[in-house]
Amino acid sequence: MLVASILMFAGCSNGEKETSGDDSEVIKIGTFGPLTGPVAAYGSVMVNSAKLAIDEINENGGIDGKQIQLIDYDTKADASEAVNIYNKLRDQDEVVAIIGGTISGETLAVKELAIADGMPMLTPTATHLDVTLDAPSIFRACYTDPYQGAAIAKYSIENLDGKSAAILYNTDDSYSVGLAETYKESFEEAGLEITNFEGYTANEVDYSAILSNVKDKNPDIIFLPDYYDTVGKIATAIRNMGLEQIVVGVDGWDSVEINYAEQVEGYYFVNHFAKTDKADIVQNFISAYKTKYNTDPNALGALGYDAAYVLVEAIKAAGSTDSEAIVAALSKIEYSGVTGTIRFDDQGDVTQKDIAIIKIVDGDHELLEKIVVE
Repeated sequence: MLVASILMFAGCSNGEKETSGDDSEVIKIGTFGPLTGPVAAYGSVMVNSAKLAIDEINENGGIDGKQIQLIDYDTKADASEAVNIYNKLRDQDEVVAIIGGTISGETLAVKELAIADGMPMLTPTATHLDVTLDAPSIFRACYTDPYQGAAIAKYSIENLDGKSAAILYNTDDSYSVGLAETYKESFEEAGLEITNFEGYTANEVDYSAILSNVKDKNPDIIFLPDYYDTVGKIATAIRNMGLEQIVVGVDGWDSVEINYAEQVEGYYFVNHFAKTDKADIVQNFISAYKTKYNTDPNALGALGYDAAYVLVEAIKAAGSTDSEAIVAALSKIEYSGVTGTIRFDDQGDVTQKDIAIIKIVDGDHELLEKIVVE
């Protein structure tokens, strides 16, 4: 465990050029995510939460008396735009590190650039397994897709008495495909039946055909690994068809109740935190966010907030804005945050992190329990 403390900034011991952060009174950190478009509720809340954390840190002296400037950009959930933004943050803004990306696609798009540059990059929320694979300068504050896929499968079997399941997934999205495969593998390893493995495209508007197939097979569970807007549309179609199966999902569901509360009532999903968690650290974050932005944060906000604190603590502990020093500090840090304890394994993934099991009740998130998947 590395106890992060404020240290005087020293020159690079290896003689390499320091980033601009040591040469001015401002330390620049970049962030990016979808601030507009179909998953704007993710990027905007993540970035706003990171800003909240940075504001708090600056109010308490910044990093060794230096203020932090958080520079943010909108990817519009477009991978090519994420690449342009990464290059701009590196070349024009000269940031010392990056909090991002928000979703897996945009993060994977900049992965090779970050590796080549040795850029310290901490994604709060990109869950795809490949994000940190063979990427020594990239870390993530959230758990991975295989971890959450196994968790919701375990809960479906042990707590919801699921003996058969239908899986509906977005064939155009690696996040959805990967989670579908993990859930299927977990279910079949338990000797249980997958009745349907049905794909749909990102632009699908009519789900009646695949839902008719589900109706014919009559499984106990429907697993729907996708993002909140699509989930809401499919949930509407499920209700309209009169299907009464238990429907379960993953972290991409966060915020689905805003526009589809009635349609997803009684459904279950896993998440990185629950806004109804009574823990002081959770409620203090929610209160601070609501005071600043006049609305509640979601789980991606909690992760963005934690990620900002983790990255700043690593820079403090490194005693430098040298990229290698920050990466080394990140690899050793341990931080207790809103979403739990954050410490990284050799691949840059968090280890043994709690996962919240949530039921949607009266348009809100009821925290049922927190589990750890071995």
